[in-house]
Amino acid sequence: MADHADDGFDVVILGGGSGGYACALRAVQLDLKVALIEKAKLGGTCLHNGCIPTKALLHAAEVADAARESETFGVRASLDGIDMAGVNKYKDGVVDRLYKGLTGMIKGAGIAVYEGDGTLVGPNTVEVDGQRVTGKNVVLATGSYARTLPGLEIGGRIITSDEALTLSEVPQSAIVIGGSVIGVEFASVWKSFGVDVTIVEALPNLVPMEDPALSKHLERAFRKRKIDFKTGVKFEKAEQTESGVRVSLETGDVLEADLVLVAVGRGPTTSGLGYEEQGITLDRGWVPTNERLATNVPGVYAVGDLVPGLQLAHRGFAHGIFVAEEIAGLDPMPVVDSGIPRVTYCEPEVASVGLTEQQAREKYADVDTYEYNLGGNGKSQILQTAGIVKLVREKDGPIVGVHMIGDRMGEQVGEASLTVNWEAFPDDVAQFIHAHPTQNETLGEASLALAGKPLHAHS
Repeated sequence: MADHADDGFDVVILGGGSGGYACALRAVQLDLKVALIEKAKLGGTCLHNGCIPTKALLHAAEVADAARESETFGVRASLDGIDMAGVNKYKDGVVDRLYKGLTGMIKGAGIAVYEGDGTLVGPNTVEVDGQRVTGKNVVLATGSYARTLPGLEIGGRIITSDEALTLSEVPQSAIVIGGSVIGVEFASVWKSFGVDVTIVEALPNLVPMEDPALSKHLERAFRKRKIDFKTGVKFEKAEQTESGVRVSLETGDVLEADLVLVAVGRGPTTSGLGYEEQGITLDRGWVPTNERLATNVPGVYAVGDLVPGLQLAHRGFAHGIFVAEEIAGLDPMPVVDSGIPRVTYCEPEVASVGLTEQQAREKYADVDTYEYNLGGNGKSQILQTAGIVKLVREKDGPIVGVHMIGDRMGEQVGEASLTVNWEAFPDDVAQFIHAHPTQNETLGEASLALAGKPLHAHS
C-alpha cells in the first residue's frame, strides 16, 4: 500500500514477523503513529515457514503414531499411509486462518502497512520501492534465514526447512545435517511418517544447547524409535546422484538417502538492507544491542532473530513489545534470554527454562539438583511416555533451571517459567496443590523432593 502520509511516524518498523508486528500493535495501543514495512506476508518465518507449519506437521505425525500404536491401548486401528496432499491442506489451513486473523488485527489497529522491499537510507528513514518513510524511531525486525554449510549447496535433493515444509510426497530415506531444534523436529516427523532417518551432529550430543540430562534421554528415546544419529561427527561433502544424495563424513563414513535436510541453524537477514551504510554496527551479520535493544545509532532499535541470542518467535514477540514500551517512555523491564522458555516439539518433547546445571555451577558457588522420573507420574503412565523433570536450584536458594523431557511436556513449561522468573524456592512451589492425575504434578513432586520432603522416592 502506498496511500499513507510518508513521514511523521513515531515508529517505522522494518519487518512484519513476530517482533515487528508485536511492536506495531503495542505501539499503536500506546498512541504512537506506526508504519510497518513487509516484503512478503505479515507473520514472518514463525507463521509461514517455522513454528506454526512445523508444529502442524508434528501433530499429524502424532496422529500417525497413535494409529500405528493403537493396539497398545486395546484399540484396533490401522495406518494405511500418509497423504501428503491432505497433510499439507491441514497445515496450510491452520496457517491461513492465523494469517487472516493477524492481517485483520493489523488493519483494524490503523497501522500503516507498506508492502515491498525496505532499505534503511537514513538513521530515521526507510525506502520502500522508491517511497521514503520517515519516523522518529526505527525498529529493525528483518528476522533470519535458513543457513547452510560450505559444500552444501541448497537445491534439488538438498533442502532446508523451507522446502521440507512443502514436500508433496514422503521420502523413503533422509539425512538430517544438524541435531538441534529444527533437525530433531523434522527427524521426528519423518520417522512417524515412515521415513528411514539419520541425523548428523558435529557436537557431542543431540539438542546440544540443552542440559545434558535431556540430551541423554532424547538419544535413548530416538534409539528406541530407530532414528539413527551420529554425534561428534562433522559433515564433509554432499553429492547429488540420479536417485538421491551421497553424504561423506570426516570419519570416512558415507551415507546415502533420497533427501538431505540442512538444519544447521538460522542466520540474520541483514545483508543489502543499508544497515552498515547507515553506521549500524554488525557482528558477522548480527545486530548487537544493549539490554534495552538499542543499536549504536540513536533512535534505531533491533529485535528478534537479528539480535544475538536465542532464536525464538516468543523472544522476538517480547522484544517487540519491549521496544514499543521503551519508545513510549514506560521504562519496561529488559527481556533476559535465560528467563525465556524453550520447547523442542519432537517426540518426546523437550522443554526448559533457566540455567542448565553446568551454567548454574558456573554462576553460583554451589547448586542442588533433583531428577523426577515420569515413571512415577500417573498421567505419563496413561500416555505411555518416559522422561524426567530436572530442577536446578542455587544451594539453599531459588530454583534457577527447570529441564523436562517426555510426551506433551512442552505444555508444562508455563509453570516452570513462572517458577524460575519469580525466583521461587522449592518450598514455594511445593505448597501449591497440583491437579491429579496430570503431568503438571511432576513439577510439584520434584519441588517437594528438592524441599526435602519427597512423597514418592523416584529419582
